[in-house]
Amino acid sequence: MQLLRVHRTFPKLKQLISRRYSQAVQLEENEYTDAPIYPPILDLSLQARKLRKRQTKYQKIQEINTVEEKQIALNMPRYYGWQCIVLNENKVPYNAMPLVQHYTRTHFQLLDKLPDIYAKSSPIADIVVQEIKSCIEECIATENEGVERRIVTSLDKPEQQQTADAHTKNIVKQINRIILNNLTDKVSHILSSQVDYEPRHEAFWFVGGIDLPYDVLKWRKKQKWYKDRMDQPLDRPVQYIGSPLLTVRNHLPLKPIMPYNEAENPDFEVPKFSHFPESVGYFTEFRHGTNIPGFWPGDFDEFGLISFHGRGHILDRKESFGSEDNLEALHCQAIKASFGWLLAQANYQGFTTYNDLTYPLVTQTVLTDGHLVSLYTYQLNTIVMHNDEVDTNPKNNICFGTKPLKLYDTIENGKIKGLNEDILKMLVQFYLNAPEKRDHEMKPYLGKEEQIIADIEDDNKRCWLEARYKHLVANRPKHFLLPELYDWEKIYKIKFNTRFFEARRRPFEFDINPFRRRLDEHLPPYIPKVLRPYPKCRTKFEKTYYPNV
Repeated sequence: MQLLRVHRTFPKLKQLISRRYSQAVQLEENEYTDAPIYPPILDLSLQARKLRKRQTKYQKIQEINTVEEKQIALNMPRYYGWQCIVLNENKVPYNAMPLVQHYTRTHFQLLDKLPDIYAKSSPIADIVVQEIKSCIEECIATENEGVERRIVTSLDKPEQQQTADAHTKNIVKQINRIILNNLTDKVSHILSSQVDYEPRHEAFWFVGGIDLPYDVLKWRKKQKWYKDRMDQPLDRPVQYIGSPLLTVRNHLPLKPIMPYNEAENPDFEVPKFSHFPESVGYFTEFRHGTNIPGFWPGDFDEFGLISFHGRGHILDRKESFGSEDNLEALHCQAIKASFGWLLAQANYQGFTTYNDLTYPLVTQTVLTDGHLVSLYTYQLNTIVMHNDEVDTNPKNNICFGTKPLKLYDTIENGKIKGLNEDILKMLVQFYLNAPEKRDHEMKPYLGKEEQIIADIEDDNKRCWLEARYKHLVANRPKHFLLPELYDWEKIYKIKFNTRFFEARRRPFEFDINPFRRRLDEHLPPYIPKVLRPYPKCRTKFEKTYYPNV
């Protein structure tokens, strides 16, 4: 009688009890199986537990629906940003080739001509070269001798380098305009492509297999729990920053240079470089990791076809470096620019430094100063190179490149002498390389209905994520400055403990690392009583929508 009263008072309780009872009966019926089922035996060692924790984080990032939320999730562990190894496009130190190849996992091959995939467009390229030859000669001669431009320089770069890049930019614009105008009625993908001038290219990833920094090793020696794993490797965050002179992109990707399974070929070797990046000339900087291929998520044309870069930084290098190292510097610039652009595009397809590509991406890169031209073709096969995968991942990225070739011999009396039609033909073949639609799923790790923040129906969540993402990629400084350890504290409080009588107030005195603060460890904006929902609401702070990673 009492149970019936409960059912009449709480009708949902009856449904809950009946559902629980049916589940229990079903479990009893399926209690016995033909073959024994045992729970998995887990390795309970510290290393295995930490590995499972990291793999859980990788899986959580993979399951996030939108591109922007994945980028926020990559930055969640650091409120002040990562201490990134910064790879600038126009800064290449001496003997940097092994480091760049290891950090980008790239096998480089020097060729005299373009790969065989460009042979199909040779007949059309011969016709186009004859049609545009005179226009190319006229534009180069005009930019060199017919126009006097006033170039405004800044103090952040050498004046000679800025002048050379500005001169190159004008020539590249004219050459690109002439080729596009001629090919518009010949190939269909040219008309639908989009041209960007000096876009913002940034890419962020983690690299493993690098020696521990001295400060980390010194700290581990003081900790008892690190006694048996003193040399345990550490993931190093890497940030690429560049800005090409000009890029062309389309809504379809370029076809691969070689089959995807060829990326596991052991002949494509990549040198190991485990030394400190400071030993070569690259340094670290605190900043949030950003992946930007020159446009915001949701743009229709999201795959790069070709990019032009200046080589003015060669003029600022020391003469003692020699011509061979200058040639390697050009190859390093091409590898960094190609890998950085493709990695940012891959992030917009839902892949991250923890979730590898399921298909290859290809781009074409041109380094020039208006006279010398270097051509490169890059195929991105993998972007996972952190400590858990650096030694087990069999795939490598491939880059094919040429030496600097002269586009013409000299300029005499306002006319070009000795225009090299073979180089112009190879440049035209880059434009004729048509993108194609792939048969496989292009965005397997993004949601079906929500792939970017603009697809979210909840107004509050959409606006909050949009503002948080734009603020994150802007890399503006925080309201409070970065925690700093002063020199007198290093001397009198750390190295020589001569001020032990003072009250402990600083984080290092409590063995606290302020840089371990998470991105969501802050007080949300306060909601005044007048603006709170009517009639009563005890929520004093705005709701946040950080990814749960």
